[in-house]
Amino acid sequence: MYAQSFKDLLIWQKSISLVEKIYSITGGLPKNETHILSSQIKRSAISIPANIAEGFKRMSLGQYKYFLSISNASAAELETHIIIAEKLYKDIDFSDVKNSLSEIQKMLTSFIRKI
Repeated sequence: MYAQSFKDLLIWQKSISLVEKIYSITGGLPKNETHILSSQIKRSAISIPANIAEGFKRMSLGQYKYFLSISNASAAELETHIIIAEKLYKDIDFSDVKNSLSEIQKMLTSFIRKI
């Protein structure tokens, strides 16, 4: 089945779910991180589904792949921010976010290869 909308893509749906998890978990970061680490974590997480959606709406396969690669790069950026946050804030459990992100990264890599 061909997706009629980017909203039909499982990878986009899982990315939106990840953003929700990110917003929940960053609420536990100290207030002094609001404009630093928390902001960077949220921005990189939001970039994942946003670039999947933008690429879907582009009129060429090359551009679609390009935006999927940006999404994949944002996922790597998010992974790095989470690693930093884990080291700084050992009392916060990032395991669910890390598992979701890992699944999305695998899906993105596979999706980019397939199209």
